Amino acid sequence: MNKLGYYLRSFVTFLLLVLVLYPLFPQAANPGVKKDKLVGHWTFEKGVELKDLTGNFPDVKLMGAKISKGALDVDAGKWAITVGEYKGPDITDKTLVSWATMQDISVTKGSILCIDKISGDHFDSIVYAERQPNQWMPGSSHFRRTDDPKPGFKETKTGIEIMIAISYKEAKATEIKIYRNGKKIGGYEKGQTITWTEDDAEVMWGKRHGNVGGGPGDLDCLIHESRIYGAVLTEKEIKSLKLGSLAVQVSDKLSTKWAFIKEK
Repeated sequence: MNKLGYYLRSFVTFLLLVLVLYPLFPQAANPGVKKDKLVGHWTFEKGVELKDLTGNFPDVKLMGAKISKGALDVDAGKWAITVGEYKGPDITDKTLVSWATMQDISVTKGSILCIDKISGDHFDSIVYAERQPNQWMPGSSHFRRTDDPKPGFKETKTGIEIMIAISYKEAKATEIKIYRNGKKIGGYEKGQTITWTEDDAEVMWGKRHGNVGGGPGDLDCLIHESRIYGAVLTEKEIKSLKLGSLAVQVSDKLSTKWAFIKEK
């Protein structure tokens, strides 16, 4: 009986340990896919609402958009943009990633993440419903790197958190792949690959592209987190990405600290 009691106590202790540690398993399994390749990272959390956590891009300027409970809230005519000089490495191969919750799917032709040049109209962006109703696509200047994803995905519901990612690989014709919640929904090869350089890159949310004076398109959604990787992430890597699970170094003139952003 004593031996049986010992085994029972050991088993109960093991179960309790599993229950305590279980919430940490996703973070341990995903310590940070290509974290060293991040060139832009925004979480919109309290204290760093307008900060790029990599320190490469200048602060975000709210052009009618607002910060709401750790998310960037964009709407028709209300958007946001980085204003100032980009101080990171050249960006050629890249992956754009944003987590968002659509609030009105009838507001269209805007972007949940756009990288544009300050010097002219050269952009790539995650665009909603510009050419096909309710569908995401890789937006680009004059559609030079844009095609309609096949099979694509049609959004029909609001209030659901989704992740959209688009990868771009330099080639004779840019190799482009688009994913929704880690699942590939399209891919093709088209157009010359663009490089964004120091002092000539800006990021926008809400508008499809543009500058501090505005731009075309709008969206009505909450953007929870955005990342720009200076590398092509694979489907497996994209599928492993988790909102708020990335350990990042938050840097400014006053402090440097490590934190799990949006830890739940």
